[in-house]
Amino acid sequence: MEHEIKDLRLAFGMELRRGEWQDIENNPKIFGGLRAVKEQMQRLADQLKLAAVKTKALESCYKRAEEMIQKLNLILDDRSGKWIRWYETHRKTFTLSLTPLDIASEFNGFMQQHQAAWIFTSATLSIANKFNYFTNNLGLGGTPSKSWGSPFDYSNQSLFYHPKGLPQPNDPDFISFIVDFALPVLLASKGRAFFLFTSHRALNEAAELLEKKIKYPLLIQGSRPKALLLEQFKEAGNAVLLGTSSFWEGVDVRGEALSCVIIDKLPFASPGDPVLKARLEAMTQQGKNPFFEYQLPTAVIALRQGIGRLIRDVTDRGVLMVCDPRLLKKYYGQLFLDSVPPMKRTRDILDVEEFFKQEHLS
Repeated sequence: MEHEIKDLRLAFGMELRRGEWQDIENNPKIFGGLRAVKEQMQRLADQLKLAAVKTKALESCYKRAEEMIQKLNLILDDRSGKWIRWYETHRKTFTLSLTPLDIASEFNGFMQQHQAAWIFTSATLSIANKFNYFTNNLGLGGTPSKSWGSPFDYSNQSLFYHPKGLPQPNDPDFISFIVDFALPVLLASKGRAFFLFTSHRALNEAAELLEKKIKYPLLIQGSRPKALLLEQFKEAGNAVLLGTSSFWEGVDVRGEALSCVIIDKLPFASPGDPVLKARLEAMTQQGKNPFFEYQLPTAVIALRQGIGRLIRDVTDRGVLMVCDPRLLKKYYGQLFLDSVPPMKRTRDILDVEEFFKQEHLS
């Protein structure tokens, strides 16, 4: 069994990636390896069945083997159209996954099993003060909704900086350009910043450039565990932390240690992701507009989560910088702007410098 699984991992190739199921079906070596694993699992289960009567531990092994066979059969033979099949390779292992195209009916069934009041709360459930995207995904049409304003005084506590002359995101030198745009902001803030990226490639490129250009401690996601990086960031008091998706949400740094958040691009999900690609294709076949009904609202929520790192307390102050010119130059940019807290806005670096000069003035 172990031998067959190792051979199958090798058949996927050495590259670490997430891929579509079509990659497997179109590759006889991988598909043949999967069938060989399935056959070997069945032989193992047959032997465990004979041994199961001897001890509880062997009986448990037999049950686990049967469950694994059922799951593998479901993945290999699914033709229902209700699931997205995909795979991911790791250094020594791989995973095969089923992701539901639509969870509304399943979630509704789950709610019916638990007769109770259901309350959903979050700082980022709404888009331009509307909850349609969230409620439609969960099949909660007609649900009463309410939005309250933030307790934070964004108009006095924060500044939204969107500089002029930004390059297009598809420019091959985009990261180099925005690092140059960010340097005077980092100088004005004296470090104390999160620089958030939409890809690891962009993060690594920026890290290489910033190491040569700033005097502040530079903390890079992946160099240390997340919790340790956050602790170092708080203790340093003037650090610049470079992070991707895991630092866009669920991170709470209060006080002066975090006084600036810089975002490289509007956080649209990668169109090459197999789950996203399958979901968009399914929506198109259903006559829906996948960009407006899925990609755009998902990106708006992700941006709101990133922005939410900046002001975490009633006494916090900070500057938000978004480096994507599509915010003003694309027709959908207004939806992002309508979903941003009511910050003062500027396109002039002098306003950023003045904001930080006012920091300790009463």
